[in-house]
Amino acid sequence: MRSYRVLQVGLGVALVAGAISVATAADMPNSEKDMVLIPRGEFTMGSSEHSDEAMHQVVLDAYLIDKFEASNARYKGFMNAAGHPAPAYWDDPRLSKVEQPVVGVSWTDASAFCKWEGKRLPTEAEWERAAKGPQGDNHYPWGHALDPKKANYGQNVGRTMPVDSYPEGVSGFGVYNMAGNVFEWVEDWYDLKYYKESPALNPPGAEKGYNFANQGPVRVLRGGSWLAPATSLHTSHRFWNQPENNSYGVGLGFRCAKSAQTVSDETMQAGRDAFIQALVAMGAEKNADAMASIEKALAAEPGNKEYLATRDLIKKSTKKN
Repeated sequence: MRSYRVLQVGLGVALVAGAISVATAADMPNSEKDMVLIPRGEFTMGSSEHSDEAMHQVVLDAYLIDKFEASNARYKGFMNAAGHPAPAYWDDPRLSKVEQPVVGVSWTDASAFCKWEGKRLPTEAEWERAAKGPQGDNHYPWGHALDPKKANYGQNVGRTMPVDSYPEGVSGFGVYNMAGNVFEWVEDWYDLKYYKESPALNPPGAEKGYNFANQGPVRVLRGGSWLAPATSLHTSHRFWNQPENNSYGVGLGFRCAKSAQTVSDETMQAGRDAFIQALVAMGAEKNADAMASIEKALAAEPGNKEYLATRDLIKKSTKKN
């Protein structure tokens, strides 16, 4: 459903069509503090480099994605709380520091972890938009030129790096290590032809995966790894693996995502109507009526800063009287 963003112009009441209202980062619960809000928008998915990356336009609703890859510290909490078994290479001294990304996980492991955190794996489209940034077309998360100082790949370090490493290589949205360090599982099944038939709005991924060499259907991997060559780093690069297979284990991790709460047209308009009623009541110095109306507005949009500021003004006016 189409939504609107309220222009923040003091007590103005103008509306602009075509955007969507979402919570700000400051409004997020603690579990979401290390997530990045990706606003609703359109971008060019795919590239001209490979046949399975056919370029096409995609529109995604707002969502949240982890700022960092899932770390060993976070995964240990999951293991302890859920009784989940340790992944491969858990005790490898090169890969087991708390701040390093967890590796050796299957798609099933990654999906279970994200659900435990109240999240999910990102779709392939969500992952790519977060990597390409607001411009929507970056070849690498940071721009269009390869830079070995901005990513961990091709065994240039010899191990995974902490999940907050390479700050100069973040995407335009501020998401870390979307090129190199570890390949990342996403939600989608891998299908060679899916890009040519996928919907433009919130593509959910193929219904089933391609069966390579009769080894079973495969899921998508994104982002390259500390072992992988530079060709795997570009933001449209697609790779794959069987969901229960961790054969790329020392360079195989993930990050989580979740849908952002949105406000519908009807709810937002009801809030604006109540807000206007509050302004009228304030002008007539009817503070009780103004407070009742602004509370209705806040019930529609609890985090609306304009409404919150107006409520504070009403409270101050009531105290003076």
